[in-house]
Amino acid sequence: MTPITPKSCSVLSELGPQIQWVESYVTEDKIYCIYIAPNEELVLEHARNGGFPANSVAEVKRMIDPTTAE
Repeated sequence: MTPITPKSCSVLSELGPQIQWVESYVTEDKIYCIYIAPNEELVLEHARNGGFPANSVAEVKRMIDPTTAE
């Protein structure tokens, strides 16, 4: 568990069930987090309340995988 994980979970608990942290991908110099949330503002509020940088938020419009190629 990374040091930001407990803080993130605490902030999510305070924000309520509308926002869910699904998973994060950690690279050499960035973290990409996947959330289920009704809007961008709630994701940004999570970042502000947790003291996490959020350089951008992008809405996923569609998911694809190898099975959608058929």
